[in-house]
Order: sequence, then C-alpha cells, then structure tokens
Amino acid sequence: MTIERHPSPSDPPPADPSPETQAAGSPSFWRQLWQAQKSNVQTLAIAIFLAIIIRLFVAEPRFIPSDSMVPTLQVGDRLVIEKVSYRLHPPQVGDIVVFEPPRQLQVFGYTHDQAFIKRVMGVPGQILQVQDHVVYRDGKPLAENYTAEPPDYDIEPFQVPAGQYFVMGDNRNNSNDSHVWGFLPGENIIGRAVFRFWPWPRVGVIRNSAARDLTAI
Repeated sequence: MTIERHPSPSDPPPADPSPETQAAGSPSFWRQLWQAQKSNVQTLAIAIFLAIIIRLFVAEPRFIPSDSMVPTLQVGDRLVIEKVSYRLHPPQVGDIVVFEPPRQLQVFGYTHDQAFIKRVMGVPGQILQVQDHVVYRDGKPLAENYTAEPPDYDIEPFQVPAGQYFVMGDNRNNSNDSHVWGFLPGENIIGRAVFRFWPWPRVGVIRNSAARDLTAI
C-alpha cells in the first residue's frame, strides 16, 4: 500500500523555476532571451532585406541639388524614381530620367553616385536640331511649355545613335546636359521620376511631358 506523504514545515522550500532566480550569465537565461527576441529579429531582418531589394530593383528616393530642371523641378525637391518600367520598354521622349554620369563626364571627376536628372529629348534614330532658340525633332519645331526659357545656343542637325539618348534640362541655359557632353548611353539610366513627395505643398505625380509639334498647334 502506498502512503502519500504530505510536506512538513521542516522540509526546505521547492526551488523557484522563475527566470528571476536564474543567473544572467547562465545558458538557459540567454536561450530564453533569444527565444523571446527571435521573432523581432526575424521581422527586422526581413524588413531590411525587402528595403534593399526595393531600392535596387523597384524604386528609390532622390534629392534635387541643382536648378537644371527648373521650373519642373526645384532645388530641394525629393522624388521617387521607379526602375521597373524600363525593364519592359525603353525610355520615351519626354521622360524625366535619373542616370549615372556617362564616361565623358567621369573623366572630369564625376562619380557613379553623382546621379544626374534630365528630360529625354531624342531617342535612337530621331534627328534633332537647335536653331533660332527652337528645338527641332525630325525636322519639326517643338512647343515646350515646361522650360525656363528657350535655348540660347544652336546645334546642327544630328541623329541619335542606337542605344543612346539625347537629354536636356528644362532650365535650358543652365544645364549640364547632352548639348554639352553628348549622348547618354541607355545602360546608364537608373530610372524614371514619377512622384514628388517633398515639399508638402507640391506633392504629386511628375508628369513626363513630350513637347508638341509647333506645326500641329
């Protein structure tokens, strides 16, 4: 027959299994701490990974440091640059693109992280010319209501080569663009400006305007 023994007052108290009684340096303490924080660490790691992937392949923020795109973009504007559409189709006339400096600028000290932003004015195969303060595309004068002022320089007719683009700043006479350093290789293009998220009063979509043919107005 089994006799159940009840604890007596003289018996020592049972050991307290709570974490407070464990030494902070014990393996079980750190194991429990890791288990408690494991979910948070995993969530943070996934968030960082996704942020890197999005920035590399989908979109990234950019800051406008100069007035070369005035009046469309102002100094201090902060933009979202999307990188997906050019995986599906090439840049189009009127797109505002961000790009790494081409080789002809790198020889003057510009580095890969000093991105430029300009408007695509000519795509491969098109013929451009600047004469009497007017830009011509394929022999037709363009009406450009997005520029600060007409260009005060002339350029003889030329054809944009395959895989290259001709880009200009909307602030025509204060822009370090293709009329200064030549064609932009397509592989240098990072993405397209699609949204301005700062400053608050001018938050909104960036409209990529293709200049109209003056003869059609």
